[in-house]
Amino acid sequence: MINLFCLIATALAMASPHETPDSAPGGHFGYNISVTPGRQVALDKYTKMWLKNTATMSVGAELTYNPQPEDNDPFASDYGYPQLAVGLKYDFNHGTTMHRKQEPPWQLIDEVDYDSHLGNALTLYGGFSRPFVSSANWKLSYVLRTGFSYSSHIYNTVNCIDNEFIGSHVSIYFGAALVASLRLSEHWNLLGGLEFRHHSNGALYRPNKGENALGPTIGIGYTPAPSSPHSRSYGNTGKHAQRDANSQQHVSSPLYLNLGVGVGAKTLNDEWQRTQFRTPPDAPDYRTDHFRVYAAYMAQADVMYRYARRWASGIGLDLLYGTYWKRERQLDEMDGEPNYPHSPWSVGVAAKHEAFWHNLSLAVSLGVYLHRQISEKAKVVETPYYERVGVRYRFPQWGGLTVGANVKAHKTKADLTEITIGFPISLK
Repeated sequence: MINLFCLIATALAMASPHETPDSAPGGHFGYNISVTPGRQVALDKYTKMWLKNTATMSVGAELTYNPQPEDNDPFASDYGYPQLAVGLKYDFNHGTTMHRKQEPPWQLIDEVDYDSHLGNALTLYGGFSRPFVSSANWKLSYVLRTGFSYSSHIYNTVNCIDNEFIGSHVSIYFGAALVASLRLSEHWNLLGGLEFRHHSNGALYRPNKGENALGPTIGIGYTPAPSSPHSRSYGNTGKHAQRDANSQQHVSSPLYLNLGVGVGAKTLNDEWQRTQFRTPPDAPDYRTDHFRVYAAYMAQADVMYRYARRWASGIGLDLLYGTYWKRERQLDEMDGEPNYPHSPWSVGVAAKHEAFWHNLSLAVSLGVYLHRQISEKAKVVETPYYERVGVRYRFPQWGGLTVGANVKAHKTKADLTEITIGFPISLK
C-alpha cells in the first residue's frame, strides 16, 4: 500500500485547514485510547482465493503533544496546530486464516491439512494528526503514522506455510486515518473515524505481500484545555492569510539542488515465486523460508523549490545499481529465457515532494523508468513507474546534510528498502 500512502501523504498534507486555533495559554500533553475492529483487505484475485477468515482487531494508546499559539512555533502555525503522538498498538490478528487448495494457479504446491494463522503484532509508531475542518466543539483531522512492529507468528514451513502476508518478525508500519473529534468537556473528546494500516518488511525478506486492514475506530482522548472556553474554536481566519505569507519568508534562496546517495537491500520475488510454485515437493528448497538478501546502490540529483516553509517540490534523476542482476539472468536461463537482456543499471526521472516539520521531513516521489532491464519475469510484478516514500532528518550544523530511510515500490509492492544521505546546494 505504499502508493496509497504516498497519495494520502501528498494530497492531504497540501490541504490548508479552514481555520486556525487562537487559544489562551494551556498545557501540551494528553493521551488517546482507541479500539479498531476491522477486516483484512485482499488486493488481488489470487489473495482472495487463499484468504479465508479476515477478522482482525487492534487496541491502541498514545501520548500526544499539542502545540499552542503561545509557543510561537512557525511550523505549528503553518499546519494549523496539529497533534503529534508516540503510540503503541496491538493487533489481534490470529483470527485471520489462510489456506491454499490444490488449484491450477498454485502449480506444484501440495495442499496442507491445516489453516495458517496471521500472527498478532505489537507496533511502536509516531503520528501526525492535522485538523482540516473544525468548529468550537468538533473537528475532522487526517492522521498519518509510521513505525515498526513485531509479529509473533510468521511464514514458516511447519505450521504457517500459507501465510504470504508476513515473512519476518520485524515489519515496517504505515497507517492513515480520518478521525472526527467531538468535545465532551473541557479536557475530554470522543473520537471516531476510519483507519487503514499496512505492515510489510519492505522486501527485506520473503514472503512480503503485506498485511492490509481497514475498519472503523472509536476512542477517547484527553487534551490540554486553554483557560478560555472560546479558544476551543478553531476560528480566526483573519490570521490564515498572514500565516501563509509568513511561511514563504524563511529562506533567501528557495531553489536548491539536492544530491543524494544510498544503499539498499532486497530479496528477489523471482526466487520466492520459483521455490513456491515451480519447485517439486521432493526438492530441498520446496517452499523454503530461507532467502538471500542482495544489495543495491542509489544516487539521485533533484532540483527542488521550497515555495513555503513546510513544502518543497521538484523533479529529479534517479540512478540504481542492483547487485542481483546476475542472479536474475541465471533464473531466466533456468526457465528457458536466455535471450532477455539484463543490466544492473536502472535510470528514472521522478516528480518529488517533501513536507517539513522543523528538521524532520516526509519525502515522496513518483517516477518513470527511462531504462530498466532486470528480468523477463520481473515484469509480472513491476510496472514502468515506481514510487518512493521515506523520512529524513536534517542536521543544520552540517550544512543541511540529511539522513533518511526510503521504501521503493512498484504499484504498492515493495521493491527494496534504502538508507540515504543527502546534501542540498543552494541555487541562487
